[in-house]
Amino acid sequence: MKRSLLTLTLGGLGIGITEFVMMGLLPDIAKDLSITIPQAGHLISAYALGVVIGAPLLVAIAGSYPPKKILIVLMMMFTGFNALSAFAPDYTTMFVARLLAGLPHGAFFGVGSVVASRLADKGREAQAVSLMFAGLTVANILGVPLGTFIGHNYSWRYTFIIIVIVGLVTLLTLKLWMPALPATKNRNLKEELSFFKLPEAWLIILMIAIGTGGLFSWYSYIAPLLTDVSGFSADSITYILVLAGLGMLVGNFIGGRLADKFSPAKACISLLIVMAVTLFIVHYVSGNQVISLIMTFITGAVAFALAAPIQMLMINTAKGSEMLAASVSQASFNIGNALGAFLGGLPLAAGYDYTSPVWVGSVMALIGAAFAWMLISRNKRNAQLSYVGR
Repeated sequence: MKRSLLTLTLGGLGIGITEFVMMGLLPDIAKDLSITIPQAGHLISAYALGVVIGAPLLVAIAGSYPPKKILIVLMMMFTGFNALSAFAPDYTTMFVARLLAGLPHGAFFGVGSVVASRLADKGREAQAVSLMFAGLTVANILGVPLGTFIGHNYSWRYTFIIIVIVGLVTLLTLKLWMPALPATKNRNLKEELSFFKLPEAWLIILMIAIGTGGLFSWYSYIAPLLTDVSGFSADSITYILVLAGLGMLVGNFIGGRLADKFSPAKACISLLIVMAVTLFIVHYVSGNQVISLIMTFITGAVAFALAAPIQMLMINTAKGSEMLAASVSQASFNIGNALGAFLGGLPLAAGYDYTSPVWVGSVMALIGAAFAWMLISRNKRNAQLSYVGR
């Protein structure tokens, strides 16, 4: 691995921990800040809102600066706002801190995706992007379980101090290892924003927001699915989530190879269809513990295999607006997070069991595949018209 790509992986590790560890720390934070668990849940929403706001906004503001400088500033924001989270004295301060901590998330991955593709060897661009997203998967394997353990047994504030340390190490490696790539010359923000006038842009955004929502319909309710349906003890959930994280790690690299070997669009439609089938199978096999564990690994792998193809699809489609478009894909991913959790919860509220959210996820993945198919069809039609027009 190139050291310049490793520093992006470290950034992804820190971001992954701060995003996903909140799920396990909610009871501890609620108790310490004297709030209810539903109120503590609003802290997760605050972070997601920060991602949606910050991803396009920060890239639009900073896009004319050299990428190395942008990444350093974004990581400084990330580190500072997580430090504020660590020492937040009350709920209001914590809510604001989580909102602000989410701002650099999408922008970092957006700029980092473009940087990774520029640093990659020819024909290995998607695999380079997958190395950056590997940080998210390692966070789910090691960082989140460790952070949850520390939060439960010592203090959730120590978990955020660890996140700050990861941020500081990332800043150091960015300074030492990241090459000084040139800024985009003759940048015109108005022209970049015109990308969103293209139907292709909205097909990709809808594909991400709805299709990846299928993942979160499953993942948001994985704990009660495993305990109430599969019959695992509550104490074993942490270890099973590590298994899901291992699947995400493997799938992440598979997705990068698929996107390079075939095309990002073909990889996306294939993986979304496979995700729909996988979730369909989960519904029927969750009563068997052994098969349930196997499907937990496979579902994590299939879902996270989409990460690199999605980023490369957005970058390839948005010529001249790569950083802005790649950051918007991260905002769309977080919209998918919210949609999947909300829609997956509807059948539960109606009285159905904990296998019902995966049905919702399967349908969402198929709708995402439909948008991918529409995008591929449109690109083929445009290519044919371009050929005829010569």
